[in-house]
Parts: sequence; C-alpha cells; structure tokens
Amino acid sequence: MRFDVLTLFPGLFPPYLDQGVLGRGIRDGLVSVEIHDIRDEGEGKHRTVDDVPFGGGAGMVMKPGPIVRWIRRLETDGARHTRVVLLSPQGPRLTNETAMRLAGEDRIILVCGRYEGIDDRVREHFVDEEVSIGDYVLTGGELPALVLLDVVSRFVPGVVGNDESVRSDSLYDGLLKYPQYTQPRDFEGIGVPDVLLSGDHGRIAAWRREATLRRTASLRPDLLDRAKLTESERAIFDASVHRNAGTHEHLGGGA
Repeated sequence: MRFDVLTLFPGLFPPYLDQGVLGRGIRDGLVSVEIHDIRDEGEGKHRTVDDVPFGGGAGMVMKPGPIVRWIRRLETDGARHTRVVLLSPQGPRLTNETAMRLAGEDRIILVCGRYEGIDDRVREHFVDEEVSIGDYVLTGGELPALVLLDVVSRFVPGVVGNDESVRSDSLYDGLLKYPQYTQPRDFEGIGVPDVLLSGDHGRIAAWRREATLRRTASLRPDLLDRAKLTESERAIFDASVHRNAGTHEHLGGGA
C-alpha cells in the first residue's frame, strides 16, 4: 500500500515514520510513504502557495493550483487506483471502520492544510473524502495525517506481526479492550484478578469478555449502538450501565 502526503512541512514526518511498527512495515515493503513539498508546485519565483482570502478576513488561504497540480501529477504516476483524502476538522471523524476501508485502497494521497485552510474548490472538486481526527482545530493537517497513516497501516496484512493483536484491540469490534496486566503479580500491594493466574483459558476468555463489556459500559456507553452483542452480553452491558450511573467503576481488583 502506498501513501503520498502533500504538506508544507515535509520535515515533520521522517522522525515518526522511521520508528516502531509503522517504520518496520515501511522497511519490509508492506507500506510505502512518500512525502511531497507542496511548495515544489508553488507559483512564481517565490513558489507562492497562499494568498489573502476573497471577501477579506484574517490569515492566508492555501491556493488551489499547487495542490491540484500535485494531485494530478501523482494520479498519473502509476496505474494503481488513487484515493485523495483531505485532513480537515470538517470531515467525519476517523474510526476503525474508516481505517479498515482505507486499508483496502491501493494508494492514498493525503492533503495537509495550513493557515486558514485550503481554497474550497480543492475540497469540492478534487478530493474524494475528508477525514477528521476530532472536534478541535490544529495548526495543520500533518498530525492528523500521521494518525491516519498509523491507524490505516495497522490493518495492512503483515504490518502488525500478530494479527490477533489487531483483532483484540480496543474498538476493533466496537467495544473497548479488556484490562491488561503483567509482572509483578503484586505491585505496591495491588494484585491482579485471580482468574488470570488460573491457567484456565475458558474462564480467562469469559472474564475478558465480561470485563470488555463492563469497561465499555463504564467509560464509553455510547459505543453500544455500534456493538454486536448476544442477548446475554447485552444484559451484562445494560446492568453495568445501570450500576455505573453516576459512578466510575474500577476494573482492576483481584488479590
């Protein structure tokens, strides 16, 4: 899978892309990320990429020409289908479902805005979709682009070495992940749930599923609308919501 990122600040990307799971996926050839400086398609001898907004107002607006020239240049660079995504606070919020869908694309162009935004003709006529990472405004689209890169790449086969790790992540099935514990068994007098030390995989699986339901009910009950639950699981979820009303449940416990 290939990503092409259009940005005015290409130096922001390499430190993150060189590290961790995503860095390994790039080195293994499972994901390709190319960073492109929008100023390379800027206008005039000063490679201008912005101008004052029509109608007046504060700040500068990114011109459509440099971005559209880059999009056209990249779309003709190879035969693979390309999807153009604008990182914008106006777009739908990024979800696991969106990430899984985008992971099925051959190639994605990520457009990072700056200043007061991008000339709206780019959004309306040259972009396939907009994506937001939250209901707030950042100074630019670079951080959202990195978030999207990371989230989508996790669903590319082989990037995360253990596919089970992806399937057990929070929100993969619409719910939060169960609590996790490791050594030492006793930390400053705080233990871990006894069932996790039992060696009984059936009981452990049942405990984790119930803990998943209880945690989601406690912290994100709004996720119920998206979750696929059995009748018995829904009863556990509803009971936990009722029990947690006005309280904050702690899911640790254990001896």
